[in-house]
Amino acid sequence: MTIASSNAWVTCPQPNPNASLRLFCFPYAGGSAFTFRSWAAQLPATIELYPIELPGRGLRIREKPLPRMLSLVQTIAPFLLPYLDKPFAFFGHSMGALVSFELARLLHKEYKCSPSHLFVSGRRAPQVPDPDPPIHTLPNSEFLQELRRLNGTPEAVLQNDELMQLLLPTLRADFAVLETYVYTPQPLLDYPITAFGGLQDPEVCCEVLEAWRDQTRAAFSLHMFPGDHFFLHTAQSLLLQSLNQTLIQLQ
Repeated sequence: MTIASSNAWVTCPQPNPNASLRLFCFPYAGGSAFTFRSWAAQLPATIELYPIELPGRGLRIREKPLPRMLSLVQTIAPFLLPYLDKPFAFFGHSMGALVSFELARLLHKEYKCSPSHLFVSGRRAPQVPDPDPPIHTLPNSEFLQELRRLNGTPEAVLQNDELMQLLLPTLRADFAVLETYVYTPQPLLDYPITAFGGLQDPEVCCEVLEAWRDQTRAAFSLHMFPGDHFFLHTAQSLLLQSLNQTLIQLQ
């Protein structure tokens, strides 16, 4: 994977200077740019993939993660600007969906630029309150139990004490980003939103995905796939097929 010089935030696994649109992808809590690396070969030839690498994971594992939404998007934005000289779209799964939404709002407000399309995956709409109690301040044993219940961290990783000591600060920071987030109403988006969900996701149902419709004055669509919260792995081919159909229409 190549990384832009002096810019650890923006990665590009397969540079494509002739692309007509750039797709920036934002990971779920605890995820990294590696989550999207294989997508590059499965996207249309006119799309250039840019997975975002947040601090505290991947090649930035030793960096301190950012535990608040506002500081996170304010920090990302200047590093993203050099890549916004072409039409672009955002895709985010779970935490990444909320980060991409708030980043898109910040880019419009402060830099007068916006994505052509926002793809949100596995995350309730931002105006829908979180029904669950926060977990980011729980003692380690209880926090690990919650991670196990959410089924997003492999059991082999959860049982590796040395590895978990390395990962816990990032996981706690990511959940803090979500659990301290406060939605603030702003003008509706002027571009379409597509929402994706897992039919067996116990945390994110159709109703809270459908609520993303209220964030845009443009078109909205919802696509559901077999699988739980991490359907983007288990139903990846179906997800990319749907994603590609819309990306082609954007050009």
